[in-house]
Amino acid sequence: ENNIMNLDVPEKVRGSIAVVGSGPAGLMGAVELRKLGYEVTIFEALHEVGGVMVYGIPEFRLPRRVLRFYVDYVKKLGVRIEVDVVVGRTYTIDELLKEYDAVLLATGAGTPKFLGIPGEELNGVYSANEFLIRINLMKAYRFPEYDTPIKLGKRVAVIGGGNTAMDVSRIALRLGAEEVIVLYRRTEAEMPARREEIENAKEEGVKFMFLTQPVALIGDEKGWVKKIRCIRMRLGEPDASGRRRPIPIPGSEFEIEVDNVIIAIGAEVNKLIQRTAPNLKVDKKGHVIVDKYGRTSIERVYAAGDVVTGAATVIEALAAAKTVARTIHKDLSK
Repeated sequence: ENNIMNLDVPEKVRGSIAVVGSGPAGLMGAVELRKLGYEVTIFEALHEVGGVMVYGIPEFRLPRRVLRFYVDYVKKLGVRIEVDVVVGRTYTIDELLKEYDAVLLATGAGTPKFLGIPGEELNGVYSANEFLIRINLMKAYRFPEYDTPIKLGKRVAVIGGGNTAMDVSRIALRLGAEEVIVLYRRTEAEMPARREEIENAKEEGVKFMFLTQPVALIGDEKGWVKKIRCIRMRLGEPDASGRRRPIPIPGSEFEIEVDNVIIAIGAEVNKLIQRTAPNLKVDKKGHVIVDKYGRTSIERVYAAGDVVTGAATVIEALAAAKTVARTIHKDLSK
């Protein structure tokens, strides 16, 4: 904390920058640009600053005091922050370009992916995104003091094999679930989660079922999930990810009784901004296309972090934002 408390900024104002998103890339970009002498305004869609660091990472991995300290530092540098502003709805990129010299898109990848199987709409089924937001931002565990409860039963199934799946499985145990089972369609060796995250989950009592693919969620007459129909898998040749492709084994279907299901198979870019900025080039997954310095297809619009790469690490987002901040400074100094 002592190493970042340098509040020196140039007296001369070089220009004004709009930063869209207050996650790792947005905050880092804002700090770097402010230190270069720009007036910076961050626009955040949620009511709290921090992006994935505040809604998507549990407190046992990122203590809130650390995030609060850094946000306070950003404010002390003179960065303005406006919350509850949805760019693409409240303002368009074109409108921001009329008021600011440049726009940095750092909106992340916070839209949950789903399995596309029957029953995902049942009560008791959550995306990892919704689950984490309810816990981290809406304090669902303090019901009825906060009125956004999460009703967890005795047996919770988590679908997915990444770090987020490990996070939500450990949180479910902390919220009182007696048994938490992670279902993953490949083997443990192919799990994208970090080894230490997997081991931490095991140590806390999380169970794992590998080579298991859900094909349907089954509910009761009141619309609450009660079972997962699964099929066993075997591994074939490597796919585009470099991991061996899971192949269903015919006739191997079986059912698991559950009280809740949390779907944690990844997140993707929210396409709201792209819909209101038709000249912004994106790839087939909706990621903003940039050159190696962070320039987009629209002049004076730049992008950094998960909105470019898809869901990645906080460290990667921070590094990208620093590079793009220098690009913006170079371009505006011409």
